[in-house]
Amino acid sequence: MSDQTSIFHLHLVSDSTGETVDGVARACVAQFPDVQAHEHVWPLIRTDTQLARVLADIERHPGIVLYTVFNSEIRRKLEEGCRRMQVPHSHVLDTTITMMAGYLGQQSRGRIGALHKMDEDYFNRIEAIDYALSHDDGQATWDLEEADVVIVGVSRTSKTPTSVYLANRGIKTANIPFVPGCPLPPELDQLKNPLVIGLIKDVDQLVSIRKNRLRQIERGEGGDYVDPVAVRAEVFQARRYFTERSWKIINVTRRSIEETAAMIMATLNDRREENE
Repeated sequence: MSDQTSIFHLHLVSDSTGETVDGVARACVAQFPDVQAHEHVWPLIRTDTQLARVLADIERHPGIVLYTVFNSEIRRKLEEGCRRMQVPHSHVLDTTITMMAGYLGQQSRGRIGALHKMDEDYFNRIEAIDYALSHDDGQATWDLEEADVVIVGVSRTSKTPTSVYLANRGIKTANIPFVPGCPLPPELDQLKNPLVIGLIKDVDQLVSIRKNRLRQIERGEGGDYVDPVAVRAEVFQARRYFTERSWKIINVTRRSIEETAAMIMATLNDRREENE
């Protein structure tokens, strides 16, 4: 690929949901900020007919092929097709599985969808996702005590996607907006079980993001919502409110959703260890 190329085709192939290969691919692409991946996502590829469509698309749009395919015959045909077309291809878990097999002295079983078996963890994740969706943006504050984490933050600090990210890891998360002049639910000050996290962001970035959001939804000038002086006061007020209650504060300005969630999970784990 030439230095001038900024977009490349990335084919993600899986005989399961594709969540694993998608996560690995995004983590890898993030290391190359000057390029953009045009993703071709192919989950649940389990038959020759399905594979033929994948190979045809790869031939039309050559690029990198990443896959998590454990069916040996489908995998063989996919790899043969990639070699024939001379496109780079890799099973994203091979190196790790081989290393683990050598250390454990066992052969992997190549189980399709092993990450998504219907076990207790699976149902915990489903329950957590349901909880996050029904407790998004200040909804259903009457049962916040059931949450593992409650996120409170000013507008445009990625409260919802962070909550969903945590829920996908089985952490029941509610999120509540901090809005100047609007009192927060009184239940917050009586919580004993949940970890409460306060999210803030640097004023300049917050104003920029809010202005872009208003343009997207065609909502006029925005008033105090995007006024730098008002936003600065809002962030100061939020920080003071969080500090008075000894809530952990995370500045998400230069953090991805994944990084923010990782900090929350680490804090939650530390808290649980202290209580044991």
